[in-house]
Amino acid sequence: MNTTIDKAGRVVIPKPMREALGLLEGGEVELAEEDGRIIISPRAVAKQLVERDGVLVCVASDPVPPLTALDVREVLDSVRR
Repeated sequence: MNTTIDKAGRVVIPKPMREALGLLEGGEVELAEEDGRIIISPRAVAKQLVERDGVLVCVASDPVPPLTALDVREVLDSVRR
């Protein structure tokens, strides 16, 4: 996919790509330079372990988009290959 850089140096990430990566308006991304390329990655979500009913559960510190049944199916299919 191609995009342009405006006068302020901003780059628009196309909507299909934002949706595929779960990037929301106001969300943060990490930038890195590697071998002359700019790498844009979703910011890692801070997590903590919380005990619930005697079981440790990983809980995101920031809001994250909900997983759909299709998201879960795709992940399961990808790890089963």
